[in-house]
Amino acid sequence: MTGKLDCLIVGGGPGGLTAAIYLARFRRTVLVVDEAKSRCAWIPTSHNHAGFMNGINGLDLLDRMRCQAAQYGARIETGSIKSLRCIDQGGFVATTEAGGALAAETVILATGVIDDQPRLPDLFDAVQRGLIRVCPICDAYEVIDKKVAVIGHGRDAMGEVLFIRGYTADLTLLTLGTPMNLTAEDRNKLSELGIRTVEEQVERVTEEDGRITKVVLKSGEELSFDTLYSALGTLARSTLAAQVGADMNDQGRVIVDSHCLTSVPGFYAAGDIVEGLNQISVAMGQAAIAATAVHNQLRRREGMIPPDSAVPLADPEPIQTPKTTLAACTQPPEAGVGE
Repeated sequence: MTGKLDCLIVGGGPGGLTAAIYLARFRRTVLVVDEAKSRCAWIPTSHNHAGFMNGINGLDLLDRMRCQAAQYGARIETGSIKSLRCIDQGGFVATTEAGGALAAETVILATGVIDDQPRLPDLFDAVQRGLIRVCPICDAYEVIDKKVAVIGHGRDAMGEVLFIRGYTADLTLLTLGTPMNLTAEDRNKLSELGIRTVEEQVERVTEEDGRITKVVLKSGEELSFDTLYSALGTLARSTLAAQVGADMNDQGRVIVDSHCLTSVPGFYAAGDIVEGLNQISVAMGQAAIAATAVHNQLRRREGMIPPDSAVPLADPEPIQTPKTTLAACTQPPEAGVGE
């Protein structure tokens, strides 16, 4: 075990890398331990990530962020954290899968979630290559008026298919042989919207020109689609949070406050592992908040923030004066101003 880190970041997706960029620019010693399993790496092209007019590939985005973090001095290592524990004198000790030990004053958990994969032949690779989509919030815009199937069952799948209904009317819900277990009211709702529910098992899929075109049912019926979505849910990667005793919800998502601090002092979380919306932009925003809170926590320990003062979350609130009110801002400028 070498010197104590200011912050250990577990996870190298958009959230973890954003935190690394901020902390490196705060001139903190920071290490990112990344298993290289970010869901972002699965994205063929993200079209709703601000600033990229023509979209950006998930791997390209991660590469850019790694380079940006590294140029400011953040260390990024491929590996896995096997265990994490709090130490009595403050801080944490992590054990890597390779048997090494890491000491850190603070930790930011950015391990994300894992998508529950469809139990179908040859479909794992299809998900990896983006042939099956998993996020209609991200890309339902791309399936406007297309023929779409949603893989899933229960009310969660129903919710996803109703969301996509705002983009296309040609929808089928595939349960892979699992009963839907919906109320009569829910089934009537799907029927009224023209959404077909198929509760039969799927035997195989057919791929042409880089996309899945047919799903073959056990009965031999063939169904053709332009796009498939998986709505089987996600599994939170929250083992380390449980090891240090952080509070979590029923789905294993970590509960944080407005500073992205968990119930354990010095232990922060950001991104999909936190309860909320699974989006790159959300993960990056939470990571910025967490990194700034970490920096301020360390500044307090260093005596740079008085012990009895509140640690600022962000910039100070503006002081309202007659000159800064909306009404004042809408008044015509005085002569000569702006000329």
